[in-house]
Amino acid sequence: MRLTLVPTSDPRVYDDVVAQLPITSALQGWGYGEARRALGQQPMRYLIQDAGRTVGAVQLLRKRLVPGLSTLYAPRGPALESLELLSDVARAIRAVARPTDALLKIEPPVPIPATEGAEIPEAYGPFRRAETEQPEHTIIADLHRSEDEMFAGLNQMARRNVRTAQKLGVTAGRDDDFDAFWKIFTATNERAKLGAYPRAYYETMLREGGAHGGEAYLVLSRYQGRALAGGFFLGMGTGTSYLFGGSIRDDRLDDAGLPLKDSKAPDAFYWHAMLDARRRGYTLFDFWGIPRQLDENKHSYGVFKMKLKFSEQRVWYPAYDLPLNAAAPAIVRALRWRKTQNNLRKRGSADDVL
Repeated sequence: MRLTLVPTSDPRVYDDVVAQLPITSALQGWGYGEARRALGQQPMRYLIQDAGRTVGAVQLLRKRLVPGLSTLYAPRGPALESLELLSDVARAIRAVARPTDALLKIEPPVPIPATEGAEIPEAYGPFRRAETEQPEHTIIADLHRSEDEMFAGLNQMARRNVRTAQKLGVTAGRDDDFDAFWKIFTATNERAKLGAYPRAYYETMLREGGAHGGEAYLVLSRYQGRALAGGFFLGMGTGTSYLFGGSIRDDRLDDAGLPLKDSKAPDAFYWHAMLDARRRGYTLFDFWGIPRQLDENKHSYGVFKMKLKFSEQRVWYPAYDLPLNAAAPAIVRALRWRKTQNNLRKRGSADDVL
């Protein structure tokens, strides 16, 4: 099979293909690439064709490292009919790569169950397993079930907290208040010593993510009008992903001058985000990132325990590298060193967040 990459400048045509493919992700959508452009990366979109028939699509981000060297990255991609195409995809990408492109990273959007005995492929043709850029280990939820079945499947504490939030009058759902989301997101990052891109990156993704065929949206959970928990979602086809978010403490006092009762706003957020996704036709809900190694002293452990209350379906999304020129091994080492230095500077630890 000789696959060819056909460049496209039509976002509607491209997103329609990405949305319809069985192996796909919203990060392969046009809007995600436009957000990455705001970071100085160059998105390139191609339809993958076999003798004129479209069998996939790929969004490649070209990242300039230093003058004369760059990498190519397919975030949670490529989108394909079958993983059996990956060897031919490698040849097709080599044909369009520049001499200065040293390395190609892909993240096939097929979840591998994190169960005992499950095997993660070490290679797909010329691709070899490597570090991911997106979270490799995550939790997903199947939204095919009825609302009652979904609720019964929650952890006992999650069910109790959702009911408490409902009794207190907590509301949760889609919301246009980006400033409220940004306050929550920023406070969470500062509390956990996490990094974040400039605000314009998220605003671009929110605007462009829903402009051509996918969906970008916010879900906020409010108690007495104040947003206390929320998240940013990107959807495409039958799946939606919770990419960014968090929660803040409610420091208000009641009429007697006492702290308000814990409203369980984060639990309400997760539950109503799942319900919203199901009602809009999504069948897969990605909670987006849990730690590979559990450490009760890390912020990520608390995030893991919260997400686990709403689904216990843990999966892997491994990444794979393809060297494109002789500089690839040195670039891999340099990128790992840079990531370690960022971790040390932000949190005082060489460990990755997840």
